[in-house]
Amino acid sequence: MKAGVWFVTVAPVIAIAYLVVEYPPQRFGALEVAGLVLAIAGIGLVTMARLQLGNSFSVTPQARHLVTTGLYSRMRNPIYVFSAIGLSGLAVYFDRPVLLLGLVILVPVQLARAKAEERVLTEKFGDEYLRYKATTWF
Repeated sequence: MKAGVWFVTVAPVIAIAYLVVEYPPQRFGALEVAGLVLAIAGIGLVTMARLQLGNSFSVTPQARHLVTTGLYSRMRNPIYVFSAIGLSGLAVYFDRPVLLLGLVILVPVQLARAKAEERVLTEKFGDEYLRYKATTWF
C-alpha cells in the first residue's frame, strides 16, 4: 500500500483514539457506552474498507481497479456509510449533539462523491460495474 494511502487510513484512527482516551466524558452511562460502540464500529469498519481498497483508494474519483470483495461485496460505498456512523457515535460519546450537524454537510457531499465515482467506474468498467451495482447497496 502506498505511503499516502496508509497515512490517510491510519492517522484518523490514531487521532480519534487519542481524543477518546485523553478527553473521556464526565459521566459514563449507557448513552456514552452506546456512542463509543458506534464510534469504534464505524471507525473500525472505515479502516477495514480503506485497507480493502488498498491502492485503489483515492481522494478524487478514479477507476484503478473494481473492488468487489470484503465489505464491497455488500455495499459500494462503505467508507461513506461507516464514517457517518462513526461521527454519530463520537457526537453521542462526547455529548456534543452539535457534531450531528456535520452530517447535514457530510451526507450530501458523500452522495455527490458517490455519484461522481459511479460515473467514472461506469465509464471504465461498463457492464461489469453495472452488474456489481445491481447486487449491492449504496
